[in-house]
Amino acid sequence: MAVTLPAVLAIDAGNSKTDVALVAPDGSVTATGRAGGFQPFRTGIAAAVDVLAEAMASVGLDHRGEDGSGPCAEYVSACLANADFPVEERELGREIRRRGWGRVTAVHNDTFALLRAGLPPGAAPRGVAVVCGAGINCVGMTPDGRTARFPAVGRVSGDWGGGGGLAEEALWFAARAEDGRGEPTELARALPAHFGLDSMYALIEEVHLGRVPAERRHELTPLLFAVAAAGDPVALALVHRQADEVVSMATVALRRLDLLDEEVPVVLGGSVLAARHPQLDDRIAAGLAERAPHARISVVTAPPVLGAALLGLDALGSEPFAHSKLRARFG
Repeated sequence: MAVTLPAVLAIDAGNSKTDVALVAPDGSVTATGRAGGFQPFRTGIAAAVDVLAEAMASVGLDHRGEDGSGPCAEYVSACLANADFPVEERELGREIRRRGWGRVTAVHNDTFALLRAGLPPGAAPRGVAVVCGAGINCVGMTPDGRTARFPAVGRVSGDWGGGGGLAEEALWFAARAEDGRGEPTELARALPAHFGLDSMYALIEEVHLGRVPAERRHELTPLLFAVAAAGDPVALALVHRQADEVVSMATVALRRLDLLDEEVPVVLGGSVLAARHPQLDDRIAAGLAERAPHARISVVTAPPVLGAALLGLDALGSEPFAHSKLRARFG
């Protein structure tokens, strides 16, 4: 492949962090960078793309290449959270192209990066991926270009769960347990204790007055799983509901793509699923065995930027050894 620039500028932008990687034609990684979260729905498109530029600048890359005179790479593969509709992918793509980072630019929802990272080397783009991190989303693809996807913008689009949603549910049940409206749960003691408080009333006050920053609420999700693992029925019911949501999304995507009766990968990823909580994993496995018995479950723990880079190498027709080298680099 006659490419003089680095082959791919891979971008994975999530709600909490943004990673970039420059990948050479042989699959070696020549630079990586990181910046903060990517939230165009809060900041606007231009400001959100500025965060991508910050990640590049963290490793000394100018917004138009290392010396400021030209693009950084042959191909920009940007897999972005909050690019939930094709129109958003197009708008973000226009802004990234305006920055002149690559000769060719492709923008996808970040769940497509998870799916690509979870497929075997050399496999056709065929399967379903469910990501459960800060939120929850699912996509599916077939080699003929068909896709299945969900809006995944919160409750308005029928979503339930993800780390943020689980934390909110844990707070809701704990508050009602303490004041008597709900059934007892250890969450009512464990959640405030995590912040050095002695009651849910005190925690609710701290949250309401902004003394517990919004970004710290994600700390409650691992706590919910710990309480569930200890046998608390309320916490366990939330974990099981999350598993059922994962199964439901995967099954619907498989059905849309006419893959329910075929052996097909179902790739799981994101911080909640990558943590490998037994109560969650076992429930997902049982649910898929019943509703999609031919699904082959795998969990991706490699950085999501790997999937973005692999998609870029795919587009450039790189040799298999380049893909293998890239996978080895990211583990």
